Amino acid sequence: QVQFVESGGGLVQPGGSLTLSCAASGSILSIYAMAWYRQAPGKQRELVARITTGDLLNYADSVKGRFTISRDNAKNTVYLQMNSLKPEDTAVYYCNVASGYLRPWGQGTQVTVSS
Repeated sequence: QVQFVESGGGLVQPGGSLTLSCAASGSILSIYAMAWYRQAPGKQRELVARITTGDLLNYADSVKGRFTISRDNAKNTVYLQMNSLKPEDTAVYYCNVASGYLRPWGQGTQVTVSS
């Protein structure tokens, strides 16, 4: 069973930056497109960034130009570089496959953007 362990979240001021990491068990990254998702309090989980096995990238309009997704298949890790953070980016961030059968969710990592 694939497991995801997200890390790197924290409290940051508006305009700040964070880099999130997602370590996956097994070699799932070399097989599937991967994505970062987030869920803010009282809202549905949404996909914010996607990377295919061929490194094609897609972003939600709300994060385009500020977030960058990348992957290191050798380390079974997906990253999310977040710049110019806004209060509305506050959420718990998760990684998972980008489509199809979603694997069990990890614990996520909390990102709080506040002054």
